[in-house]
Amino acid sequence: MIFLGSDHAGFRLKESLKPYLQELGVAFMDLGNHSYDPTDDYPDYGYRVAQHVMQSNDPVDRGLLFCGNAEGICIVANKVGGIRAAIGYNEYAARTTRTDDDSNILCLPGRVLTAEEARKIILVWLQTPFSGETRHVRRLDKIKQIEKKEIPSVSENIYEN
Repeated sequence: MIFLGSDHAGFRLKESLKPYLQELGVAFMDLGNHSYDPTDDYPDYGYRVAQHVMQSNDPVDRGLLFCGNAEGICIVANKVGGIRAAIGYNEYAARTTRTDDDSNILCLPGRVLTAEEARKIILVWLQTPFSGETRHVRRLDKIKQIEKKEIPSVSENIYEN
């Protein structure tokens, strides 16, 4: 399941991509906004999608978020422990957020991307698995430590290669 969310600035792009997700056979749930509202706020939708991704019992469930530049909604989503939201400004970024960072939410800029560009980016993101490479697993483990507030002191040099 892919959980969708957008504010007003990402609304049109989100809506234009729903038929594409259906064509791909991707199950999705739109968590809002369900109509264009120029006064809505991206934190409401970023948080809602992040919560659904984390509460899912299926590890393949992910989220797609849309706002004007993708930054704000990505920041909000990353406030939820266990979320690894990333901005997909092109296919390379989308691919490496999966291979290197095992992203579970992709954030797209509604005021920057065309629907065609977004379709390509989403397809790459959906089809790319996490690499599982040792260095990437180690880095994700460090993120989990930070989320649990089990941060080693700087003298322990958690940032060695």
